[in-house]
Amino acid sequence: MPRDTLSRDQIVRAAITLLDEEGLEGLNMRALGKRLDSAATAMYWHVKNKDNLVLLAADQMWSELTLPDLDQVSWRAAATTMAADLHQMFIRHPWLVQAFAAYVLYGEGKARHDDHGLAVYEAAGFKGDQADQAAGAVFTYVLGNAAGAAATASLMRRLDKDDAAEKRFQDAMAGAKEIAMRYPRLRARLETTAATDYAAAPDRTFESGLQALLDGLERRLNEWS
Repeated sequence: MPRDTLSRDQIVRAAITLLDEEGLEGLNMRALGKRLDSAATAMYWHVKNKDNLVLLAADQMWSELTLPDLDQVSWRAAATTMAADLHQMFIRHPWLVQAFAAYVLYGEGKARHDDHGLAVYEAAGFKGDQADQAAGAVFTYVLGNAAGAAATASLMRRLDKDDAAEKRFQDAMAGAKEIAMRYPRLRARLETTAATDYAAAPDRTFESGLQALLDGLERRLNEWS
C-alpha cells in the first residue's frame, strides 16, 4: 500500500490486530508493514515509533468504552458497568495488561474514561482523595484480575511456536497438582468436577469480588459521612 494511501487510523487498527494475535513482543514496523502491504518506513510518516504506536493503540481501546449516564443509573450500577467493561477489554486485548508493566499509558480516550470514573465516585459521595482512592482500588482489582488471562494468552502463543514448551507446560501442571494434593483444601477443590484445573477460578469470581469491593467502599463511605 503506497505511503500516501495509508492513514494513521489504518495503521493503529492494524497494530491492534497484530497485538491481539502476537502480543507486545510481536509488534514491529516490519510485521505491520507486511500486513498493510507497505514498506516499514512508511509507518514513520504517521507514527513516531513502536512506543508511540502502542500508546495510540491502547488509547483507541479506551476511546471505544461506553460511559454510563449518571443521570440514568446509580453510582454503583455505573461503577459495576465500567469495571466489567474494562475487564472485558483487558480479556479481549491481553497485551494491554502487558503494556501497563512497560509503558505509562495516556491519551484522550483514557483521560475521558478516568475522568468519568472519578465522577462516578463523586456521585456516590466520595470527596477529593477519597474518590481517587475508590477509583484506584477498583481499577487495580480489575487489572489484577485480568493479569491471569494475559499471562495465559502469552503462554499459549509460546506453546503454539515451540513444541517442547507444550511438554514443559504439561509437566509443570502435573507437578503443581501433585503438590496441591498434599493439602486438604486444595485436594478437595481438585477432586470436585467444577475444579479439574489447578489454576482455574470458580465461575463468576470476578463479579463476586467486584461486588465485595464495592460493598466495602460503600461501608467506608457511610463511616466518613
